[in-house]
Amino acid sequence: MLGFKVSVLLFAVCSLSKCSGRFLNSCNYPPSKWCDSRDIAAECGVLEQCIKFNVTKPTAAPVNVSLYYESLCPGCRQFLVMQLVPTLIMLQDIMDVDLVPYGNAQEKEDQGKYIFTCQHGEVECLGNMIETCLLNMLGINAIPVIFCMESGADVVKAAQPCFGVYFPDKNWDSVMKCVNGDEGNKLMHQNAVKTSGLKPPHQYVPWITINGEHSDALQDKAMSSLFNLVCSLYKGDKPPACGVGLKKKTNSYCMK
Repeated sequence: MLGFKVSVLLFAVCSLSKCSGRFLNSCNYPPSKWCDSRDIAAECGVLEQCIKFNVTKPTAAPVNVSLYYESLCPGCRQFLVMQLVPTLIMLQDIMDVDLVPYGNAQEKEDQGKYIFTCQHGEVECLGNMIETCLLNMLGINAIPVIFCMESGADVVKAAQPCFGVYFPDKNWDSVMKCVNGDEGNKLMHQNAVKTSGLKPPHQYVPWITINGEHSDALQDKAMSSLFNLVCSLYKGDKPPACGVGLKKKTNSYCMK
């Protein structure tokens, strides 16, 4: 989780939509390096945040939150942007997150490759594929990029500039090579298998599992306040953030 801890510092310092060019250009290191030393943290203006993020130590197993979603589903976007990522920023030391971009899509096999049909059309299939490749390439560090995409007016058009904000030293072509190649096709098939294997089977998205389990009660609590749910389920010493609270009700779904 350390990698994500470093990446989310950008959220703590400024709004994605309002970050000035002056701030971004004043630091010569990518977010993944900001907390490598006090000097780098100071140069990038995040010394206080780095110190705070390194104070909390988990004392029990983290709460696992898995989100099965599709990139253009309004309810999925709302939950990811207003519940999941803010909760992860505040409670990253006591929770793990697993994103599965597939949702209500369908697949069929044709000459050794998989053809996908998505609920919101071909553009959603592309968005799903980009986010899948980002997750495979970057792991947990892909979440800030996906947050940036999902909070934009156009998820797919936002992908490359969002990627550039967080990983200016990486080549976007490497992402698109995955998206357009066999690797992305196989990764999306894995998402399809994982989604179809849900028990109980998903009926809508966003579909949320907590520690591998789904129930109407857990879904309702997660949609109402994921923050409060994670705090209540964590069995170790509660971090100070749990005393603050965060509540953003999300009640929009994309039905199958």
